[in-house]
Amino acid sequence: MNLNFSTEEILFQKEVKDFLDQELPIELVEANKRSSAVFTEKEIAMEWQSILAKKGWLVPSWPKEYGGTEWNEAQKYLFANECAIADAPSLTPMGLGMIGPLLLGMGTKEQKDYYLPRIISGEDYWCQGYSEPGSGSDLASLQCKAVKEGNKYMINGTKTWTTHAHLANKIFCLVRTDNSGKKQEGITFLLIDMDQKGIKVEPILTMAKDHDFNQVVFTNAETELENKIGEEGKGWTVAKYLLEFERGGGGSGVAKIISEISALRTLVKRLSLENNNLSLNDAFSNKLSKLEIKAASIQYSALRILGALKNGERPGPESSMMKTLMTELQQEVSEIALQSIGYYGNPFQDTSYGSNEAAIGEEIYRSKAGRYQNLRATSIYGGSNEIQNNIIAKAVLGL
Repeated sequence: MNLNFSTEEILFQKEVKDFLDQELPIELVEANKRSSAVFTEKEIAMEWQSILAKKGWLVPSWPKEYGGTEWNEAQKYLFANECAIADAPSLTPMGLGMIGPLLLGMGTKEQKDYYLPRIISGEDYWCQGYSEPGSGSDLASLQCKAVKEGNKYMINGTKTWTTHAHLANKIFCLVRTDNSGKKQEGITFLLIDMDQKGIKVEPILTMAKDHDFNQVVFTNAETELENKIGEEGKGWTVAKYLLEFERGGGGSGVAKIISEISALRTLVKRLSLENNNLSLNDAFSNKLSKLEIKAASIQYSALRILGALKNGERPGPESSMMKTLMTELQQEVSEIALQSIGYYGNPFQDTSYGSNEAAIGEEIYRSKAGRYQNLRATSIYGGSNEIQNNIIAKAVLGL
């Protein structure tokens, strides 16, 4: 398998680098670095989204008629990779990376023509209504109910761990429309307007005091029948299709982690010299070397998947493998980063966008503790690593 990029792809990589050098505001980079949240704060993400939309590079994987770039798989990878290396803010995935691709694959023309331009412009900001109290990884057991009344569905029930629900004006939801068959049956996929009196959003703060998650309570909330994706009762099939985009390959993100490991190695070396403790440097250096090897192996796997995609093949269970490997690597790097700053990891530090609160110790210390705490969730959301391991066991090992 050829893992080398073509001359044209290397020239494209330079074009991306030049664009980032000229158009990525340093203020967004610094704001993104200081944040401890798993998801980029809305103001940061939307400003970067606006810059990419103006360039025409916001949704590379979408068809040209809906704003896509017609890039090949290598170009998409290189673009995402260079954005990660440049510390560009991550884009909020629920609209651009999840409901957008789902609409392209399973939505009606009317739904695509209405919603997709609004996603690109930022007029619609989406959240995801899947998990419920008592129905997390066992998503088929959900109980949030939708009943057809005339030309509308009436929705009652609760969703939890709903990322950015307090900021969103739209939510895509799995709801139960029938209880008569198997639990995977009778589930329907709906698009719902958040700006109505029948919806209440209750905040859930993380250990780091970040407000990413919420509980959403529906009390006779409404949505038009035309806001159903796929057939009624076939929402389980729609949800599985969408999860392919949520879990993704994770290949480009490893470039950012490699950069974080390199910066961490520099920090540890400086701290060991300042404290006259070279053994500190040796101990952390060994740990970081192991993580660098792991990151390099993940990056190689990402390139191998890229090669398969370029040949028209499907990556198969590799998406689950990459999700598991990436989340574990993120957690390990954040743990060593927290250990490296010692007592400066103890106090709570405000990492919110626009805060003028002075850092305790160096600015680089500000986000370490919060990031460590928040990244504990990465091996749970999007399908826990245990769920991913079950998928791998069935698809790869035949167990």
